[in-house]
Amino acid sequence: MIKKLIPVSIVCCICIFVILCSNLIFEQDFLPDKINRDVQYYKAKVIEVIEENLQPDEVHQEFLLGRQELRIQFIDGPFKGEEYNLTNYLSRLYNIMAQESSELVIACYIQNNKISEMSIYTYHRINFIVALLLIFFTLIILIGKFKGLKSVISLIFTGTLVIYLMLPLMLRGIEPICAALIVVILSTIVTLGLVSGCSKKTLNAIIGTISGVLIATLIAYIFGKLTNLSGATMAETEPLLYVSETSGLKIRGLLFAGILIASLGAVMDVAMSISSALYEFIDVNPNISAKKLIQSGMNVGTDMIGTMTNTLILALAGSSLNNFILIFSADMDNAQMLNMDTLTVELLQGLAGSIGIVLTVPITVIVGYLLYHKQISK
Repeated sequence: MIKKLIPVSIVCCICIFVILCSNLIFEQDFLPDKINRDVQYYKAKVIEVIEENLQPDEVHQEFLLGRQELRIQFIDGPFKGEEYNLTNYLSRLYNIMAQESSELVIACYIQNNKISEMSIYTYHRINFIVALLLIFFTLIILIGKFKGLKSVISLIFTGTLVIYLMLPLMLRGIEPICAALIVVILSTIVTLGLVSGCSKKTLNAIIGTISGVLIATLIAYIFGKLTNLSGATMAETEPLLYVSETSGLKIRGLLFAGILIASLGAVMDVAMSISSALYEFIDVNPNISAKKLIQSGMNVGTDMIGTMTNTLILALAGSSLNNFILIFSADMDNAQMLNMDTLTVELLQGLAGSIGIVLTVPITVIVGYLLYHKQISK
């Protein structure tokens, strides 16, 4: 058991090392907050709804409009335990309904160490997110046992690389595609190595994953150039330009770096599944012919293509559902709608990632055959 824990411990130490060294690559929180200067955010609890005057929106009945008079108590920060009265105005765009015992985040304008003005910023949600995360991790470990634990560690490792390595590298001035590629390679090797151990099966999955992701990015890059798309056409370009003024961030590669990261999970799933299937075919029937092995591997892969490409496309569609609703609802000419930057970017990401998944299948099958050919009959 101790030997099994050694790889897990090493990965955990690497995560801690990356976090500690992150600021050496590029310091976090480097931008001055010019908008929210002198505004601090604290957690508070509604202890009483003193009065409220609310009525349904005449157009959108799902919204209540009006105002509430609340009595709140701060439960963290320098004003912890102190109680204040607060007026909460509800509109269509700013509609935070407070109830007794609701936990809120309060924006406080501080002058002379006292609260001059305050308003409700949003609901305090992090406790529920942490609880859901713990449920997720617990289920993985209960069902997956020790492999489940290794899956959780690999997930934490990938998240650590994205936040504490990839982002600082980008802000340092490294090309976004190169920074994302570093994370993809490290995440693939550690995740697959940790879950499946050091074997030909793992090596096959690693080669298939990296190849599929690189193909997806290459296709996105080529067609991005052909369609004149780059990071400069993204909706978030304006605030990113502000970030780039005081850092080395290169905006034009962000779109393609995003495709690298977005397609990694689905491609890794396909590559590992096919690699495992090939290994099992040989384990069950060592006398299987090369032709039969390749054919069986392709059969497994083609069964996965439909579901995994759907997974990637639907994930992108779900994340951009609001944009699709606005596009579909608008009275636009086809030429205008079909050539919109937003729609083209979404289609490029989805299609490039799906092509990467499709080509991962034959690559993994061929690499598997080359790795296993000495173990099978001709």
